Amino acid sequence: MMKKYILIFSTAAFLFSSCNKYTSTENNTVFEKNLPHPKPPQSSGPPRILFIGNSQTEYFVSAPLMFKEFCNANNLSINVDQLITVGVSLKKVYETNKTEANQIFSNRDKDGNYYDYVVIQESTEIALSEIENYMANVKMIVEKIHENSPDVAVYIYQGISPAAYTDPDFMESHNLIRKNAISVVGFIKNAGLLRVGDAVKDAYDGESGYKYLVAGKDNLRYGKHTLHLINDGGFLQTVLLYAAIFDKKPIIPKKLLLITGTGYFDNLRKQEVVKAISNPGALQEIAFNNR
Repeated sequence: MMKKYILIFSTAAFLFSSCNKYTSTENNTVFEKNLPHPKPPQSSGPPRILFIGNSQTEYFVSAPLMFKEFCNANNLSINVDQLITVGVSLKKVYETNKTEANQIFSNRDKDGNYYDYVVIQESTEIALSEIENYMANVKMIVEKIHENSPDVAVYIYQGISPAAYTDPDFMESHNLIRKNAISVVGFIKNAGLLRVGDAVKDAYDGESGYKYLVAGKDNLRYGKHTLHLINDGGFLQTVLLYAAIFDKKPIIPKKLLLITGTGYFDNLRKQEVVKAISNPGALQEIAFNNR
């Protein structure tokens, strides 16, 4: 069962503290579309994927669980592992889970690569305004993974602007997070960009006919202090990962593990996609276009 914790900082305070750490990117935003796509190693059995990150990977909804569900629905056998700690940097994720991490990084596979894919998600604050720490933390994680998976396909998670879509700061922070993530991709072996931030922005922009507001409610993200992906956003993120890895649209499962609400005591349970996701067809199209 997914664990939820109360985060200790607010979006407003975060944005205020970060405003002096970066300058406008209006004139130097990186808009590359032809970004590299990592190639997975040859596998002698079902591939393995590792998710490393914090609450953007798992909070209201779980990217590892939902990805596994999509693979099952598409008759793809895959092993899914995760190292996740809410509200911390990649460095702290490793330190908090050091025993488990060292164990899985020492596991061996007869084909020479224990992991075939890894998704690496840095904390929003560091991804936005601490590029040197961002690079150092990703480099540390990748070096440890390379000990037993030298040819792993690395996906750097492009974070989402911490500001609300209606906030004037949304585009500035979106652009800088994107630029920093692309910089990290550039110095990691066999790495590509998982364009979550771009896909979420496209959904907010109404691409493919998607409408994020229903009865005044944001169906992509929710949070009083920190915005987290909810059912529509989690669905979009998972379809994007599937499309990025397999370069095709998945068959959408009839039911998925989705959150029953946005309260602290709401839980995941199997729900019909057509009822729990506002426009799965449009979200699938947006995800595929950002693969």
